[in-house]
Amino acid sequence: MYGSSPAPQALARGSGQHLLVAAGDPDIVELLATTLELADYRIGLAGSGADVVRRFAERRFDLVVIDAELPGLDDLARGGRFKPAYRPPVLLLADCDSLARLVPELGAGERDCVTKPFRIAEVLARVKVLLRDRGDGGRRGSVLDHADLVLDDGTCRARRGSRGLDLTPAEYRLLRHLLVNADKVLSKEQISRYVWGEFRGDNAIEQLVSRLRRKVDRDGSALIHTRRGFGYWLGESTDGG
Repeated sequence: MYGSSPAPQALARGSGQHLLVAAGDPDIVELLATTLELADYRIGLAGSGADVVRRFAERRFDLVVIDAELPGLDDLARGGRFKPAYRPPVLLLADCDSLARLVPELGAGERDCVTKPFRIAEVLARVKVLLRDRGDGGRRGSVLDHADLVLDDGTCRARRGSRGLDLTPAEYRLLRHLLVNADKVLSKEQISRYVWGEFRGDNAIEQLVSRLRRKVDRDGSALIHTRRGFGYWLGESTDGG
């Protein structure tokens, strides 16, 4: 349905900015989320207008990619009750004739449109331009964060609140991989190949995750979670899982 991508090196890339992908079509969600993650963006997902409101209450996003056919989008645009403290740039996937009447609550001037069916290369290029116009979303260079957890690639240090985390290189790589993929379950094989460049069996991953969890979650709410039979994820759990 959508245009194929050129070779990965030809695509515009990010630097860890946090993007919200708001779409109801599973094919569009999978294509955008996978491609944007490979381009070094951190991705949050919203499947409806109500989900957009909820996600904005949880965290600040650097940019929103929103499908004009998102369920509940008209209610979001008309309601007037949704007034986020920070208004990120918006990339709308639609016929450009629709742009003026859609998502006024999200738009603060920086808006662009990619017509459907879209090409991924164009989406990535437009995202890059919108973020550049915003000063790369106000990110602090090489800093990744989630809730009160902060990782700084410039100094190779991490902290939880005011507490510094004394991490080994393997623990640091694992924490970075979890942060870049926040709220996404990563398999043991995915983690192993990122941390060590190869798959390690036995209990290597379980032991590494256990050591990191003791350091990260020692004095606060749990951020590192196990999805039994699938893998591990980092985020704020609502069910204690």
